[in-house]
Amino acid sequence: MSGLIEQTSLPLDVTKVKTPAYVLEEAKLKANLRVLARVQAESGAKIILALKGFAFWGAFPWVREVLHGATSSSLHELLLAKEEMQKECHIYSVAFSDEEFAEVVKVADHIVFNSFSQWQRFRSSVELAEINQSGRKIECGIRVNPEYSEIETELYNPCAANSRLGVTFEKFKPELLQGISGLHFHTHCENNSDALERGIAAFENKFGEYIPQMKWINFGGGHHITRADYDVERLICIIKKFRERWGKEVYLEPGEAVGWKTGPLVASVLDIVNNGMDIAILDTSATAHMPDCLEMPYRPDIQNSGLPGVKPFTYRLGGLTCLAGDVIGDYSFAEQLKIGDKLVFEDMIHYTIVKNSTFNGVKLPSLCIWTEKGELQVMREFGYEVYKYRNG
Repeated sequence: MSGLIEQTSLPLDVTKVKTPAYVLEEAKLKANLRVLARVQAESGAKIILALKGFAFWGAFPWVREVLHGATSSSLHELLLAKEEMQKECHIYSVAFSDEEFAEVVKVADHIVFNSFSQWQRFRSSVELAEINQSGRKIECGIRVNPEYSEIETELYNPCAANSRLGVTFEKFKPELLQGISGLHFHTHCENNSDALERGIAAFENKFGEYIPQMKWINFGGGHHITRADYDVERLICIIKKFRERWGKEVYLEPGEAVGWKTGPLVASVLDIVNNGMDIAILDTSATAHMPDCLEMPYRPDIQNSGLPGVKPFTYRLGGLTCLAGDVIGDYSFAEQLKIGDKLVFEDMIHYTIVKNSTFNGVKLPSLCIWTEKGELQVMREFGYEVYKYRNG
């Protein structure tokens, strides 16, 4: 992990950024990876990257120095894990198709099924393949639903009533566990380690009798390990006690914790209009580039801004699509905004790039890395072809 040694780095110079652009900051990513490395070293757990939250593969050379691999939710994510992470390749899908699964068994090291019916449907394919193209024996798991979580936003709650995710205790079929190496549960979304402790208790209460016959237990994702107020010591203790109690391998699969606060989305003001209030039109979009603003809803922080009315000049910030609700939010600034001003939306690397769309033909933001040496590397720019070939 020599590349992760902490060193002095130069702050991002937004004047060098051609907007719109996501800019991953090397130093901040490496700081997160140091925390995750510590958790692995002191707890004995294996941490794998959840690509659904962070798939900026230009940064994977640093990530794979620390993490044991990646987990995917689709064949395409699985192929990215194989090609760019080049370590353990895990996959969980709500449902596999026959065509997709034929490719999955060529690549996956771990396959987690969402139901026993899916396990029965594809078990023979796994047994026939036995090992994947990397020469590793394929291990299979079942996702279970402990019917417990502390997630406030229902949209992100995998254990909500009538959830389609995971097998509940009532529907669990122990007679079908032959060939199953592990159990997977996911009760988190941006939770701290105390919630994990209670989630594990719920999991053990429902499914503890089946743990002894397993090789590994996957604690799922949503662990906010790199957040400033996260209790890392408690997490380490929880994992160590679980491993001592059961003698099993433990996996965690955070995505957001890897990309947490690793860089902004930089946008520019294109126009300023007034309709009862000042409205700044940006070269980015809530619906196309930061959909959580509308889904959760979520209010991103903007550098040097405040809540409406806190600073002298308040603006509604709008995207450039024709969707009436393409509004990021209302913000105040110390000075009046001008056409050409750059706004820095903080913490925009996770769960944004992976959700982007080209709605209205809006150009996707470029992907950049700001190095520790103070250099801007443009990793990828997106043009007309991306829009065209997604639509015909």
